[in-house]
Amino acid sequence: MNYLKQLILSCATVVVMGCETVAPWDREVLARPEMQLSTDPMGDALFEQVYLSKEASAGGYKTAGGGCGCN
Repeated sequence: MNYLKQLILSCATVVVMGCETVAPWDREVLARPEMQLSTDPMGDALFEQVYLSKEASAGGYKTAGGGCGCN
């Protein structure tokens, strides 16, 4: 039972530590292109299209359509 309490406490601590209020003047810094996860959104979209077409999957990520690549 003690292990369960420690697990819940540590999970709650991690969740609370992830919350941060960002001041309006600091949002400009976070919106810079170098702070984004992807530096080439168009290239990522093209890669996703080709990958999903080759996998013959039905639009699992952002787009709907078949696996033929003609959506």
